[in-house]
Amino acid sequence: MSSPAAAIAEKAYVQPVGPGRWSDDIEHPRPVDMVKSLGVVASYDRNSEIFGEDAAPEHLYVVLSGAVRICKLLGDGRRQIETFCMAGDVFGWEMGPRHRFSAEAVNDCKVARIKRTMLFARAADDADLGHALWALTAAELGRAQDHLLVLGRKTAQERVATFLLDMAGRNGTTASEVTLPMSRQDIADYLGLTIETVSRTLTHLEEVAAIALPSSRRVVLRDVAALKRLNA
Repeated sequence: MSSPAAAIAEKAYVQPVGPGRWSDDIEHPRPVDMVKSLGVVASYDRNSEIFGEDAAPEHLYVVLSGAVRICKLLGDGRRQIETFCMAGDVFGWEMGPRHRFSAEAVNDCKVARIKRTMLFARAADDADLGHALWALTAAELGRAQDHLLVLGRKTAQERVATFLLDMAGRNGTTASEVTLPMSRQDIADYLGLTIETVSRTLTHLEEVAAIALPSSRRVVLRDVAALKRLNA
């Protein structure tokens, strides 16, 4: 099941019609599939670094399995996680000469690693590939805007509810149980909260029967409507 960002990219990828082009009744590859087909598969162990902050951006990456966190360590030792990338997500976008964030494997994961110079050279001569890159970039922008809204305007309870619904959507749009690959500290650093606040909020949601917590990584969504009201 592709992530919400990947789904947005598919919808944004409008088929061009004309001589030699796709039409609505002709099967064509998804944007993410076009990109990952040009890469080589690389495996990373849990908590290992995929690329570091200030490293030269030589590759674009597509998550094949597992999860990846994009993060930055601040000068005072605090960490901000910019996003979690799940299967079907693309990361490694960078316009400058250096990466501004690091990428780390949350758990054992596999990614397709695509050489940027080769990818962009091909896209310059292949309108379909260029359009696929545009769609994936638009999806990334939408995801970043959504996260900015969460950090800027939502309460702790609303942030946690939004996060749980997002994870459920990534596991399968009708999933009632979520297995989180990331730790509560990861969640806190992503939502701009303390780990204590995340734990208290999860406990409160359990007490009001919105969720159940069979274990620290398993979350059962008992009242999706209540969570959606918090996410509104």
